Amino acid sequence: MSKTKRKRAPGARDAPAAKRSMLIQTDAGITTVSEWLRHTGRGYTPLDRCPEIRMCAHAYADMISDMTVHLMRHTDGGDIRVINELSRRVDIEPHPHMQRKQLIYWIVHTLMLEGDGNAVLIPVYDGEYLAGLYPVPPSAVSITDRPETGGYVINIGGEPHDPAELIHIAINPDPARPWRGTGMRLYLRDAVQCLARASAVKGSLMEAPSPSIIVKVDGLTDEYADPKGQDRLSERFEAARQDGRPWYIPAEAFDVVQVKPMTMTDLAIRDNVELDRRTVAAMFGVPAFMVGVGDFSRDAYNNFIASRLLGVAQYIEQALTRKLLYSEDYYFKFNPRSLYNYQLSELITAGSEMVDRMAMRRNEWRDWVGLPPDEDMTELLALENYIPADRLGDQAKLTGGGET
Repeated sequence: MSKTKRKRAPGARDAPAAKRSMLIQTDAGITTVSEWLRHTGRGYTPLDRCPEIRMCAHAYADMISDMTVHLMRHTDGGDIRVINELSRRVDIEPHPHMQRKQLIYWIVHTLMLEGDGNAVLIPVYDGEYLAGLYPVPPSAVSITDRPETGGYVINIGGEPHDPAELIHIAINPDPARPWRGTGMRLYLRDAVQCLARASAVKGSLMEAPSPSIIVKVDGLTDEYADPKGQDRLSERFEAARQDGRPWYIPAEAFDVVQVKPMTMTDLAIRDNVELDRRTVAAMFGVPAFMVGVGDFSRDAYNNFIASRLLGVAQYIEQALTRKLLYSEDYYFKFNPRSLYNYQLSELITAGSEMVDRMAMRRNEWRDWVGLPPDEDMTELLALENYIPADRLGDQAKLTGGGET
């Protein structure tokens, strides 16, 4: 089995920001709806504490980590997949205690939330061969710019490291320092504030709902003018209320009215929450149904994969290619075909067209639809008309083939 040589101390790439992404927003410590409407507190809430943002980040991390990582090689006949020790290391066992799914999920989740657009890996080598990729907690990483050289230094636990020694993945490049990634916190601040306030009001209404009965008492009557008297009134009729018996009360003394308590709909919170969820989803480029708004759309789902998901995956592909490979003929590539939402009839139709034109074998077609290979379906088949242009005159219908 061939072995592809890797870089022991590869060239430089980007480094992650050390600061944990924090977001200033309204505090939830409010007791009544009226007080909430006229008062706001200030506190700190990390992005990963917002459920909608966690759902968006999870969509990216979960789907990207589902894709297999292929080691590809350029050839004159097209790019082909290479299977060797390096490809197995990156795709199957990139870390002694993690699989690819775990490591890629950590990378994407860190890029989206904790790392503020940056993630750092330490490649460890056994001789000339890659032994593992070790993730660095974002809380232990910081970046120090070096204006005199136009570059930067990555600090891990306070110790400076040359970016050439590390794998630094960065998304949303900073315009002033394009080697450093930026997060989403500034763009998401207002939407997250509104979602946090709505959650606070919902909690307040559920913990201390408004009473459904209001008793209007005569303030001029000494018996009901003070709180003690009102408590005696409540105790007097409590037993009757629990038994379901009617109250017999003097009409001149007080009046009982049933009212509808204030709800989330009355405050128009539900509509605002839906709007804020759509805003968060739009900023991440995630279909709204992934954050609980609207219905599933296959076109929107497939467009999300093609337009946004693979863009983030490309940051990881290029970082791994640049730091782990010497040869210019090799590169890493995620395989997205398993992510797309296909109808079985579409796979059968597309496979049939390719088999008829000898563009694929029938066993490859069976693999598309999840069937095992069949030894009787290894040969290429084609219709008579699908022949090379220089043999058009050899067709049986033109030469009278088959006649005796």
